[in-house]
Amino acid sequence: MSLIQKIDQDLKQAMIAKNEGKVSALRMLKSALKYSAIDKNSGELSDADAQTVIQKQIKQRRESIDQFSKNNRPELADKEKAEVVVLEAYLPQQMGDAELEKIVADEVKAQGATSKKDFGRMMKHLNEKLAGRAEARRVSEALTRALPQA
Repeated sequence: MSLIQKIDQDLKQAMIAKNEGKVSALRMLKSALKYSAIDKNSGELSDADAQTVIQKQIKQRRESIDQFSKNNRPELADKEKAEVVVLEAYLPQQMGDAELEKIVADEVKAQGATSKKDFGRMMKHLNEKLAGRAEARRVSEALTRALPQA
């Protein structure tokens, strides 16, 4: 079963269970997935493309949480946090910091990165290698620590 089929099935179950929060989050996700499929001129997205869309949606929700928290709107921040929990269920398990640090350090050695000039190339390589298993922000922080300071 593809990721999009699982989302469809979970949406139906949430509607039957009258779980309004989950229904709302999944409907917004389905809309974002449809827009992405239209942009790519493809009938249906692959699981990797769907995961990318989900990650973008989570990032948007986290930015909203920050804004709502800064503007003293805890009820809206809580709603966004609940949506993040629903969306994260469709992504692979995030790797721990220690594992991420080790992979980044190994890749820096394997690719021969010697300075900050290699940062962009390494980020592209690592984002492809770690797709869905670590947020780009965490990869960037680990890469900054792993690259030799010059």
